[in-house]
Amino acid sequence: MTASPPPGPHLLLDATLPDGSRADLRIADGRIAAITPAPAGRARVEPGPGEAALDGALLLPALVDGHAHLDKTFLGAPWQPHRATDGLREQIASERQLRREVAAQLPVVDRAEALARRMAALGTGFVRSHVDVDPDTGLDHLSAVLEARERVRELIDVQVVAFPQSGVLAEPGVAGLLDAALREGAELVGGLDPFGFDRDVDGQLDVVFGLAERHGAAVDIHLHDGGEAGAAQLRAIAGRTAALGLGGRVAVSHAYCLGQLEEPELTRTASALAAAGVAVMTNGPVRTMPPVKLLHELGVLVFAGSDNIRDAWWPYGTGDMLERATVIGLQGELMTDQELLLAAELVTGHAARALGVEEYGIAVGRPADLVAVAAHSVPEAVAAHPGRLLVLHRGRTVLDRLDDRSR
Repeated sequence: MTASPPPGPHLLLDATLPDGSRADLRIADGRIAAITPAPAGRARVEPGPGEAALDGALLLPALVDGHAHLDKTFLGAPWQPHRATDGLREQIASERQLRREVAAQLPVVDRAEALARRMAALGTGFVRSHVDVDPDTGLDHLSAVLEARERVRELIDVQVVAFPQSGVLAEPGVAGLLDAALREGAELVGGLDPFGFDRDVDGQLDVVFGLAERHGAAVDIHLHDGGEAGAAQLRAIAGRTAALGLGGRVAVSHAYCLGQLEEPELTRTASALAAAGVAVMTNGPVRTMPPVKLLHELGVLVFAGSDNIRDAWWPYGTGDMLERATVIGLQGELMTDQELLLAAELVTGHAARALGVEEYGIAVGRPADLVAVAAHSVPEAVAAHPGRLLVLHRGRTVLDRLDDRSR
């Protein structure tokens, strides 16, 4: 049985809030009970029992990772050299072999738990994890991640997508496995390159949206296909979303084509996504990152995810969502304070909306899902790689390094 995290402080003294104001926060029963402006010029207050002095450190709502693969990580297992491949299908085949080798060293459930714990310690309170559901693994990875989710439920909330890594139509039986995964506890149904992988856009979307409608599930589709072919699929997804009234419950992950389109195709496609309520996730890839600022201006909800962390696809990754905001900011040339605020929203408010987190943010009555960082403003937090000083999940202490500042 995993021990529960200790109770958190009932009073946070002298926090800098995201709007730049200074305040004390009272916490009771896992929620923010009061927010009181800190007196101007107040001398440092020595914290008493159950109190924490932030001394002007920035307090943010819990970070949100909108796209991860907890079942794929090799974290906790011996280092695995990256195996280069020539394409998506070859990479999937290589991953199948490698994950069998790594599973013999450390089970999926333990690696998934290790990564979730690392995320939580870095201030992430909510993560959406895509979990492989295919003829090779069946529902084994789903069961492992659901068990890991239970182990860490007092540290971080984990949302699960049944992800058809081998395609929906390309291999027999996948539709049935996705259906079973939704019955077993997955909250979302995924898809993968309807044209590029399955060569049947309508066929794959029939299955994915049909399952979503049947189970009352949300949708999150991987789309790597580029150019006009990718744009046409985005508009098809938007059309399905609008027709079924699923606005706000559908996301497309990666959407590389948005980083390749010229006008007027870009505006046409983005407008369709915005009108239908389809969100777009990016992890900040080189060359193919969607134009975050322009999409935001056109009304598309854009959010961020870490994607692969130390697995067969990618040897990099730390699970730090402020670092991910930095990567996206650099790739998107987000430089002004206003643009850095947008980068921060990708891993906080925008991502919370995309994941459907109903109670989120720093306000009286909201759950005390909070992270204090060694910065004094939100733009600085994105640009300066600040350390985490205090992390609370539902008011309980996940991480406390406030005393480290004096060492």
